[in-house]
Amino acid sequence: MATDRRTLLADTAITVLADSGMRGLTHRAVDRAARLPPGTTSAYYRTRQALLTALVRRLVALDQAELEERGAATPVPRTAGELTAGIAALVEARLTGEGRRRSLARYACAVESAHHPELREILVPRENQGRRVVRAFLAERGVADPEERTVTLLTCVDGLVFDRLLNGGSVREEEISGLVTAALR
Repeated sequence: MATDRRTLLADTAITVLADSGMRGLTHRAVDRAARLPPGTTSAYYRTRQALLTALVRRLVALDQAELEERGAATPVPRTAGELTAGIAALVEARLTGEGRRRSLARYACAVESAHHPELREILVPRENQGRRVVRAFLAERGVADPEERTVTLLTCVDGLVFDRLLNGGSVREEEISGLVTAALR
């Protein structure tokens, strides 16, 4: 039961952070959002830092699971258009619904990690099937240093997501296509 409660609290903390920002992330706010008695969150996560660390660990686990699932469901693309479509689907998922909440929380945590190196260590991009698919696609086309190009491409895509979260709108497939074309040069 404790593990389930910890997961519930971490998931709820992600939502609170996404909806209320870093200043709104408090033990009491998580208790209210989870509809649990006051003091429940602090019983599991004694300090704000412990709560934030649990939130970041859960966020990374959810993101990794999503990227593994998407990567496993998608064979290595045969064309730049197929790669672009796959990335576009991920971007859309990151800008809507639960993905939007996780994106907002992720960026808030990234900024917070500038002051808390232990969070930065958790947030470091990890190897996953989605990343492997992109790297394999670039390598099969003879791109010099496909690892570096993969990182650059995915960082640029991440920047588009960040921009649209702040400024609204969606990412056009042409924008992603331009990034894929640049990665192939």
